[in-house]
Amino acid sequence: MGVRTVPEPTYPDVGATRAGPLPPGWRHVRHRVRLPDGCFPAASDAVLGWRLHRSAGIRIEADAPRAAPGVRVVSGLGVGPLRLAAPCVVVWAEDDDRRAGFGYGTLPGHPARGEEAFVVTRDDAGAVWFEVRAFSRPDRWSMRAAGPVGRAFQHGYAWWLGRTLRRLCARP
Repeated sequence: MGVRTVPEPTYPDVGATRAGPLPPGWRHVRHRVRLPDGCFPAASDAVLGWRLHRSAGIRIEADAPRAAPGVRVVSGLGVGPLRLAAPCVVVWAEDDDRRAGFGYGTLPGHPARGEEAFVVTRDDAGAVWFEVRAFSRPDRWSMRAAGPVGRAFQHGYAWWLGRTLRRLCARP
């Protein structure tokens, strides 16, 4: 069996979505939504097992069934030749009784540079929250040309993931 190499992300500040402030000079996204009480285990599994993204209509090709550091992921949005492929690598993941999620970073071929995190938390009062945190910059002419529309898409995508996870948690 050969040694698996972990690809290098295309940006500095690897892991910055895990905690603390996002790096200055990048586009920032932060979207936080309250989830139904008691759904922490189901929400955590949906995030770490790619179900959230797939349920949101994103095509996910991952080389592991759950997010873990070093797992390569290609997400796809669109149809046929209009499908946008976005290769990433999971740079951090955690799964405990209060916090579960992961952050992945862009790889060569992604239309942007940066990192995005998807995290479910349970606070001291037992409330369950889902948060998307990201920092990015365009890396292709198409993303640069998208300008404000591209930024609006990123915020809309975070909102859509929150809505999708709330729906998944509401199902028995």
